[in-house]
Amino acid sequence: MAFNEEQYNEMSNQLHQVKNEISKFIVGQEEAIEFTLYSILADGHALLEGLPGLGKTMLIRTISEVLDLSFSRIQFTPDLMPTDITGTNIIERTENGKQQFAFQPGPIFSQMVLADEINRATPKTQSALLEAMGEKTVTILGDTKKMAKPFFVLATQNPIEMEGTYPLPEAQMDRFLCKILVPYPSKQELMEIMKRTTGALEVDLEKVMNSDSIILAQQMVKEVLVAEEMMEYAVNLVVATHPEGEDSHPEVKQFVMYGSGPRGLQSIIKLAKARAVLHGRFHVSIADIKSVAKPALRHRMMMNYEGEASGKTADDMIETILTTIQQGVGL
Repeated sequence: MAFNEEQYNEMSNQLHQVKNEISKFIVGQEEAIEFTLYSILADGHALLEGLPGLGKTMLIRTISEVLDLSFSRIQFTPDLMPTDITGTNIIERTENGKQQFAFQPGPIFSQMVLADEINRATPKTQSALLEAMGEKTVTILGDTKKMAKPFFVLATQNPIEMEGTYPLPEAQMDRFLCKILVPYPSKQELMEIMKRTTGALEVDLEKVMNSDSIILAQQMVKEVLVAEEMMEYAVNLVVATHPEGEDSHPEVKQFVMYGSGPRGLQSIIKLAKARAVLHGRFHVSIADIKSVAKPALRHRMMMNYEGEASGKTADDMIETILTTIQQGVGL
């Protein structure tokens, strides 16, 4: 292994420093902060879902500032065109008076891209993100351009006001490493938000990491060890999301239309590795896999009509699966 225990401890301390710095400005949202960081460490993209005004945009902007990454925000609307995201060729006059085409890069060419209310744009515009997210490239008029390094898309959508929205197709949902639910704040957190946002006090955020240290952290995450029994546990977990499986839980068979594909398994392992690094370990534990299961799988499971009518959610099913298959590996 290229990295030693001391280096993992140092990286863990640095990542905790990042968390503390973010928490100076963002009240609560512990899980949202952690899983956004896990996604970045695992070199993946995250989808944040929550009601309007819960600070999703502010969270992402704060993280980009603490990590010292270039940031751009794309407000998705029904009239947004693909070229508004990727950029386009414009005619430019040269010094000698001639005209030539020059590429004008769009907001996608940042290290951290916030795709705000992604489900408000048309499918054609949504798909402009697909190549950038999957291949880390953008093709414009046959010319392929590489994205910045590191590159992350953090998209937001709110679960209400579905009129005039275009729900993300399964293929695009699957591109997101995890789906993070941003909860409504508690009374105490609301009080703290009020104090921080309505007073004269300004918070100066320190830049804790940069592009190079993030790329190093991503390399360390890749080299985290995953024991055979941990892989087997993760595989059993993903297989159990399918209603047609012989050993699937009766509730999964009754309420789930379809379960997670191979990307779900990859996401579990990647997020579990990132969680291990945050906790200063270079091996994945059962606790890592269990804690990342819901964000990694909730957007990859579809409830059937009976499930939706009964008020069952993907999180309910994953919780049921976790309690059923935990005997599969010695804990």
